[in-house]
Amino acid sequence: MRPWLFFHLTSQTNTPTALSLFFFNNSLFLSLSQLHLLSPFKYSQNHSYRYPSLLGLSIFTLHAMAIDCVSNIASMTHHPKDEKKDEQKKLVFDASVLKFESQIPKEFIWPDDEKPSANAPELQVPLIDLGGFLSGDPVATMEASRFISEACQQHGFFLVVNHGVDAKLLADAHKYMDNFFLLPLRQKQRAQRKLGEHCGYASSFTGRFSTKLPWKETLSFRYSAENNSSKMVEDYLVNKMGNELRQLGRVYQDYCEAMSKLSLGIMELLAISLGVGRAHFREFFDKNDSIMRLNYYPPCQKPDLTLGTGPHCDPTSLTILHQDRVGGLQVFVDNEWHSISPNFEAFVVNIGDTFMALSNGRYKSCLHQAVVNSHKPRKSLAFFLCPEGDKVVTPPAELVSQNSPRVYPDFTWPMLLEFTQKHYRADMNTLQEFSNWVQQRNS
Repeated sequence: MRPWLFFHLTSQTNTPTALSLFFFNNSLFLSLSQLHLLSPFKYSQNHSYRYPSLLGLSIFTLHAMAIDCVSNIASMTHHPKDEKKDEQKKLVFDASVLKFESQIPKEFIWPDDEKPSANAPELQVPLIDLGGFLSGDPVATMEASRFISEACQQHGFFLVVNHGVDAKLLADAHKYMDNFFLLPLRQKQRAQRKLGEHCGYASSFTGRFSTKLPWKETLSFRYSAENNSSKMVEDYLVNKMGNELRQLGRVYQDYCEAMSKLSLGIMELLAISLGVGRAHFREFFDKNDSIMRLNYYPPCQKPDLTLGTGPHCDPTSLTILHQDRVGGLQVFVDNEWHSISPNFEAFVVNIGDTFMALSNGRYKSCLHQAVVNSHKPRKSLAFFLCPEGDKVVTPPAELVSQNSPRVYPDFTWPMLLEFTQKHYRADMNTLQEFSNWVQQRNS
């Protein structure tokens, strides 16, 4: 059988590469040697045709043309049984494309009993003024700790104002979030988060899960309060994305330092509210090894079918969240979803699973989620306070008694992080499932 079209190409290393197109029984076949892509025929005749339009092209360009040709032909001969497998394999969350789609991929459609709650009522959370506490006023400090205690026993969420964080830093943190997430997908993927890791860029969770995918993009990175880590965030982003993002790295380095300082102050108030030494939790988190995450929720043409973030409790210790002016945060209280409206002057603070264990279960980690809309992107900055890796998460003696026995086993934060990244998708039962896992490992 003679080829209908045959190219005999030679690279600079004199390695022959042959591309042949055959017509046989009204079907088109392709033979490509050396690239090991598709070689259904062995041929003996060497009919070579030169085309001026191909002269001067590099071997790599011709290889790319051949690969594209293979892809097109493969799609013509694709077997129906492989479609589902290939669709899952190729699923990529490209916000620049999907935000216009009227039919969203089925992997993003949540079950009926988990679809977003429409018209969720507003949650009445205390608005705590930190001004008096930060200036050393003992009366204001006790009042703030009382409000925090009430909130943490009920649902674990509260808002703080007069927090001391510079307004320009907040504005810059939101501006540079736009600068990153509006980049083309290929550029963002230079910081691609690897499977099993918690840092890097993630376009939804398409590489990790195949159902109930969140409608969002994230960029996560480590922050350490160690003295020699003053450029950790900046260096990480420059190493991943290039020197053009150095200023972005500096902004988020400064932002993380401000969040670390704020979280240590809140830890003092939490200690006072629990009746333990004021410095106990501050010292525990003094050299915190935390996580910063930028969340970007693009518009969705079917917001009633999906979620930006599914129902979960944060496995970390404390979350300090700053929302833009687009609403989307919901909290599950009294068997009903409630919304927390954005307040650009305030931070939303909530207890995570690790602090629930530190408090011996007295303060609750609360179920929450994020919804999306069809007309505006939503952004948020989330700082997750975490202890150093070698710190043992165990409640202070004042919180353990005969009437209040230990609720959770001792563990370290890296153990819980490994559990959520490699063994369990964080939800409302994370801490209990993790406790069972730890006990099984210990036995």
